[in-house]
Amino acid sequence: MSKVDFNKSFKKLKTFCEKENFKGWDPYDGLNSRLFHKLPFFKNSRFFRLAWIQFFKRSPLNFRKLVGVPKEHNPKGLALFLTGYCNLYHLDPQKEYLNYIQELTQLILKKQTLGYSGACWGYNFDWQARAFFQPKNTPTVVATSFVTEALIKSYKITKSQEVLKVLLSVSNFIKEDLNKTYDQNKNFTLSYSPLDHTQVFNAGLLGAKTLCLLNEFKKDEEDLDFSKNIVKYVCEKQNEDGSWAYGTLPYHQWIDNFHTGYNLECIYIYQNVSGDKSFQNNLNIGIEYYLKTFFTKEGISKYYNNRTYPVDIHAPAQFIVTLSKLDIFKKNEIMAKKVLGWTVQNMQSKKGFFYYQKRKRISSKIPYMRWAQAWMFYAYSYYILNINE
Repeated sequence: MSKVDFNKSFKKLKTFCEKENFKGWDPYDGLNSRLFHKLPFFKNSRFFRLAWIQFFKRSPLNFRKLVGVPKEHNPKGLALFLTGYCNLYHLDPQKEYLNYIQELTQLILKKQTLGYSGACWGYNFDWQARAFFQPKNTPTVVATSFVTEALIKSYKITKSQEVLKVLLSVSNFIKEDLNKTYDQNKNFTLSYSPLDHTQVFNAGLLGAKTLCLLNEFKKDEEDLDFSKNIVKYVCEKQNEDGSWAYGTLPYHQWIDNFHTGYNLECIYIYQNVSGDKSFQNNLNIGIEYYLKTFFTKEGISKYYNNRTYPVDIHAPAQFIVTLSKLDIFKKNEIMAKKVLGWTVQNMQSKKGFFYYQKRKRISSKIPYMRWAQAWMFYAYSYYILNINE
């Protein structure tokens, strides 16, 4: 593999995202189609909603303009960009970065979903999953977690009291509005949103991580106890080899790359904040499994534990973040550069954007803003932090 100019790659990505004003399409935004909303029979059918979304998600061709799906801001995508600019500002406090931090912060604050116990955020599209349906802007623990982390970083730079007030209310959403599922030991996990009762492991852990990050401002031991219950629930579901299935439902039994990275990151942050090291063995075997299973010697980020394709841009992006947040980047720097290098050479367009998925035959090169560009921007900001600090 020839040497990759990561600075040039990042600048091309940054230019593309700023030119698009951080707006774009999403793999799951098919139900934003104006055409679909003119077809009530399809609109009201769970089967057709799911089929419509899957068609747009899986198609390597982008039909969104044709059926009237607009480019929009996504709160989670905005949060990933905001975190990225905060990381860049930390290294080099340029006025340009500060302007983007202030702009993105205000956009995120305006996109809160109101009517819940605390501040929360969702996605900018209706979403039909196999397990449940979520109307547009339904708050989720995943979106709220990423937004909260970004706003914490923003607050530390801007000292905005408006941001702090919002942050102090987030824990109410997590503890009061999300549904809990208990095990026999009275540990529990959280639902994805207030509308479902699924047990997706990374969702519960992201809720726990968020409470831990907010503890810097609230110093609430009850929040740490709440988080520990979630971490215990998920760690008891860990397989002997260190892996986790995606969730508990029969059709959630796959083991994938980036959700494993989420799980490790969240458990590590819980331990750091709480000082509770009782899950260190879970981390050790989880990290070993993650590093040995999901990346090839060529630097390809495998999607699943048992097969490589499709190579999803989320996986190499989360890899850089996982290494950084677990404080093991330096130890695995050669591997990080190999994975990032393969990704740039095989999944970045000459226009600067990154492809959604590389497949064996026909790849999806649609420039999704949240799923691909925001994630790679976010990952690059951590890469730059690690290389320069």
